[in-house]
Amino acid sequence: MCTHRRTFPGRPANVRDARHWALRLLANDLRADDAALIVTELAGNATRHTASGDQGGTFHVALDLTARALTISVTDSGTAKTTPHIDRPTTDDPHGRGLAIVTALADHLEVRGDEAGHTVIARLLQRQTVASTTC
Repeated sequence: MCTHRRTFPGRPANVRDARHWALRLLANDLRADDAALIVTELAGNATRHTASGDQGGTFHVALDLTARALTISVTDSGTAKTTPHIDRPTTDDPHGRGLAIVTALADHLEVRGDEAGHTVIARLLQRQTVASTTC
């Protein structure tokens, strides 16, 4: 297994940085775009709904690569009012679709943690690459 970890400041611009970091690391992976979208949604949720988005807040991203799966974990800084969950927004609501998108893309989704911080874990199975990827 190969693991890449990085901590990002909890500002909106750093959600974009996390997405680009994941895309660079997964450049040869056929599910790189899915993984980048998952990182974007989970990091955006962390900065929007938890202390990660507060002054000095951070969020942590881990990419675990094996021959058969890519596991994406995003950990927030806590103090969320609710546990991450899938919303049922109205068609007029501009928010509330992120975790549903992640669920549609991932083969497995898990939420761990409590008010001190949550880690959302998305697993993409049957990992394939277009060229050999080294850690």
